[in-house]
Amino acid sequence: MLGAALLISLIGAPPTLRAQIDARNSSSNSLTEPSTPASSLSASDLPNAPDPGQTPAADPSKQTSNNPDAVSANGTRQTKRVLGIYPNFSAVSAGEKLPPQTVKQKFILAGKNSFDYSSFILSGIQAGVAMNGNSYPEFHQGVAGYARYYWHTVADTIDENFMVSGAFPALFHQDNRFYTLGHGGFRKRAFYAATRVLVTRQDDGDHNFNYSEVIGSGAASGVASLYYPSKYQTWTKVGQRWLTSDLIDSANFVFKEFWPDINKKVFHTR
Repeated sequence: MLGAALLISLIGAPPTLRAQIDARNSSSNSLTEPSTPASSLSASDLPNAPDPGQTPAADPSKQTSNNPDAVSANGTRQTKRVLGIYPNFSAVSAGEKLPPQTVKQKFILAGKNSFDYSSFILSGIQAGVAMNGNSYPEFHQGVAGYARYYWHTVADTIDENFMVSGAFPALFHQDNRFYTLGHGGFRKRAFYAATRVLVTRQDDGDHNFNYSEVIGSGAASGVASLYYPSKYQTWTKVGQRWLTSDLIDSANFVFKEFWPDINKKVFHTR
């Protein structure tokens, strides 16, 4: 949620700041690709993450295997947290080379995203917003009502993370990390990041439809219906939660793609 909100604030930023970012991105890749309507693309037509077996465009001396601080072609890198709070453990800096994950590592990453202290803080904020909007009247208001909103939000987060980042990546042999593109114009990078809910990397380095995200988020939505009031257990409600989950993840991928640029430009951190 926080990642999507920060991305929207960037898109709505003054034209001068956006022009500076676009100009810098354009200078690192003089060739741009023509845009194609997303509705006409299949999974195989969507852009792939950089091949881990190829040498990235950045200075090779700065590219080391398993280096958590690997830099992208424009000199930026991912951080483990956004603004020192929001977890960013699954984002991989552009050009970084990583070995395949074990099943244990996939579940460890799912656990870190679920039980990090920031997850409980963000769940508290989300619960407060939901209660203020009376999203579930059956939960009522007051302290008891907030407690209901809170534990449901925490349960939703855990369900989503362990389905999308743990169980289904293990089942389908897919990588649960987000590989930053890190070069090209704004539209190219935004499109690439947004479509990572549909395309992901297999453990062997190939690219495939993101079964882990799509089926995993659907499974999590189905599980969530078991602990919500009966009126929210219909196929329509499950489908709405499913679609909302994928849209939020897509927006978060876009934000994480540009987070190193924001961090460098706004906070002057390399």
